[in-house]
Parts: sequence; structure tokens; C-alpha cells
Amino acid sequence: MNIGFLGAGPGVGALHLPTVRRLGEPWRVTHIADGGSGRARPLAEPLGASWSSGERELLADPGVDVVAICSPPQDHQRQVLAAVRAGKRVIFCEKPLAATREAATAVVNACKEAGTVLMVGTNHSHDPGWIKARGLLDQQAGPLQSISVTLALPPNARYHRMVSDAGPFQAPPRGRPDTRDPRIAAGVVKQLLTGLAIHDLPAVRNFAPVVERVEYARFVPPIGYAVGFRASGVDVQLALTMLPAGPDSLWRMTFATADLRMDLDYPPPFVHAGSGVVTTVRGDGSTTVYPPTPLDGYEAEWLYLEKLLAGGSPVDYDQVLADALYPIDVAEAAFAAMTAGDPS
Repeated sequence: MNIGFLGAGPGVGALHLPTVRRLGEPWRVTHIADGGSGRARPLAEPLGASWSSGERELLADPGVDVVAICSPPQDHQRQVLAAVRAGKRVIFCEKPLAATREAATAVVNACKEAGTVLMVGTNHSHDPGWIKARGLLDQQAGPLQSISVTLALPPNARYHRMVSDAGPFQAPPRGRPDTRDPRIAAGVVKQLLTGLAIHDLPAVRNFAPVVERVEYARFVPPIGYAVGFRASGVDVQLALTMLPAGPDSLWRMTFATADLRMDLDYPPPFVHAGSGVVTTVRGDGSTTVYPPTPLDGYEAEWLYLEKLLAGGSPVDYDQVLADALYPIDVAEAAFAAMTAGDPS
């Protein structure tokens, strides 16, 4: 299958291209398009692939079977619909699929009506560590009481751009959002939830599908959030902080029942370091560690797409849509909680 990448940023250069090269058949990269940065050519030339700027040439390329949309999030909806109109039969779209409920619904419906294979690149949802954790939780007799997702990430200019160069909360050039303004702070939290928390919210939805209410939502400086909500009777806590310095990171999901605590520790983002590590602690104090597998989530998601194309599993469009809507619902509810009583 010949892949055309819309986007030539670090996610493509550091992750997807090495992944598909390592996996080999049936994958082959035949076209890379950037948004005007000029980064496509140095990525494409060593692969013998074509390069271009913008999406038109790639979508018109008959040698592209799979369109991999790895562009900025605000372009995803438009590019998915353009790929469907161009007759492309397979679309891999990085998260988020769309920014609003209406847009997500329109995208999924267009793919369903056209019979287009659609997969969203939520690598954590395919990580063998998550698959192991979900299986263990499904075996528990007692109900799940709480889920927490804790992120402590090193400095990364991508995250700073995410909250300073997008939407109605755009900051002055080379500036930062004035988060002293409650609505701007709420907008930053909303963007972070749909840009970072989205990695793990499909896993949360698996056990807590119905968002009932937001208990608290706060912006945490310099860039972060603390959000708590109730969903399907489960208490969910989301926390993010950007570390001021240093390479260390923490990306942990914690699940708790009356007799079990389970930690799922993912490897740092943007590296190939195997799967997540699962640690369980029982009420009697016994601890079990399930070590990482060599296969990581970035590889596993492409293997899953290969399975879809081989007919081994049909596209569950309802699940794709539900996973896209859940982060939007959480983000909008958090924004509403943070701006309640604001007359503007």
C-alpha cells in the first residue's frame, strides 16, 4: 500500500516514517506534502518519494493509496473531506479528527457513506500496555471507582504553539496567552484537552462513557490543567504540567477499584521505547509488574490499519465517532465550568 503523508513535521519525520520503514511490506511511502515549510523534500528524497506543497497534488496522485493526515489539527476536517472527494479509499488521520461535534459527525458520516476506511492515530489506544490493562480490568469483579491521567512533560515548542497560535485565543506575535483573563485560560485548557488529553480519553471512555458533570477545571501555569469530572459513576481526574527544564517525563494512567490499583506508564512521546508498563497493587499488598513489549503504540496502530485493510476487522464508524466526540464533550464542559458567570 502506497502512503502519501499530508504533513512533514516531527510526527512524520521522527515517528511515522521510521515506523513504516521498519514494518516494511505492505507499506511504501510514495508522496510527502508540506504546508509550505519546505520540509517535505528532504524527507521524501531518501525514500525515492515525490514531494509537494499543499494537498492538491498529493490527493491527485494516482500512486497514493493511503492518505495519512499529519497536518495541524485545524486542517484535519477539511483534508479528510477533500481526500474522500478525491476518491481515496483509505485515510489515516492523526488526532483530533475534528474540533466540534458537528465537524466530527460530518467527517465520519462522509467516510461511512463513501465506504472509506478511516482510522484515527490514537497510538495509546493500540499500545500493548493498554490492551493488557484493559483485559485485566475487564476481569475485575468490583466496579471501577476512579481513573486518573497524569502528564508531566518536558518543554516542547509544539505545545507552546498549540496555545498561542490557534483559534480565538491567539496571542500577539512571539507572545503568550494572557491567562489572567478567565476566558483565555479556559480556552487554553480546552485546547490542551483536545490536543493532549485526547491521547487517553478514548481509554477513559471505555469505562466511563457518559460525562455527567465537571467537578473542577483550572489552568495550571506555566502551561497545564487540573480537571475533574464524573462520568458513568466513575471519578476522573486529568492533570498536566509542563516541566520548566529537563528531559524526564511522566505519562501515567491509574485505575482504581475497591481492591486494586493499576498504573499504566507510557514511554515518553516521540520515541520508540516499547509499550507501556502495567503495575498492579492488590488490597493484600501483592504487586505484579507486566514489563513492556518491544512493540510500541506507533507500530501497533499501523499494524491495526493493515488488519483493517486485509478485511480482518471492519471499520466501526460508531466507535470512531464516539471516540472523537468524547474529548470534545469533556473540553467543552471544562470550558463552560471555567467561564460560568462570565458575562462576556
